[in-house]
Amino acid sequence: MSEENGTGSNLIWALTTLIIVAMIVGALYYSGFLSGNRKQQIDVEITAPAAPTR
Repeated sequence: MSEENGTGSNLIWALTTLIIVAMIVGALYYSGFLSGNRKQQIDVEITAPAAPTR
């Protein structure tokens, strides 16, 4: 009977661990840490100076 209790306890701990890990991964993904959406486009306009006239 103690073996059945141990197996049930192990199953509960395994499910609890999976839920906690899923919550942490979900929070990291939602924050943008894992999704890679931190790239920003920067609009840069490069102009050359006008040629001098003689």
